[in-house]
Amino acid sequence: MNREEKSQIIKDLTAKLADNNTIYLADISGLDALTTSNLRRACFKANVQLAVVKNTLLEKAMEASDKDFGELPTILKGNTSIMISDVANAPAKVIKEFRKKSDKPVLKGAFVEESIYIGDNQLDALVNIKSREELIGEIIGLLQSPAKNVISGLKSGGGKLAGILKTLSEK
Repeated sequence: MNREEKSQIIKDLTAKLADNNTIYLADISGLDALTTSNLRRACFKANVQLAVVKNTLLEKAMEASDKDFGELPTILKGNTSIMISDVANAPAKVIKEFRKKSDKPVLKGAFVEESIYIGDNQLDALVNIKSREELIGEIIGLLQSPAKNVISGLKSGGGKLAGILKTLSEK
């Protein structure tokens, strides 16, 4: 690979890093062709982009990016695959589900909405992250429940009040 090709790959990686807020780094080394193909299929179904990258090129792309990747460049050792998604917990769910059948992929680290996660022990925390749509749905549900209680209270209270007034007027 010559300098022009390397600089083009760095530019492409920098653009991907800039355009996405969910970036996972994983180690998929040691997987045979069939298992790797199954992992790629699982990523495709979950709308996760999976690509194997050279550590030095990814490190240079991280440095060129406007985002602060914190300690992520320090974990770029050995084989590294990058997983990119629009949903914060989608790559974590793919990794967790896939590890039921295999011991790989191993999570090296993740960058999710400006938060940095280092190490495979962070996988459960990443799986439990709620997507933006889930959070909005929960907030709307919480906001609607007090209003429903007030409306139902007024409806039932109105009937009771009318009944009491009718009884008093008859006496």
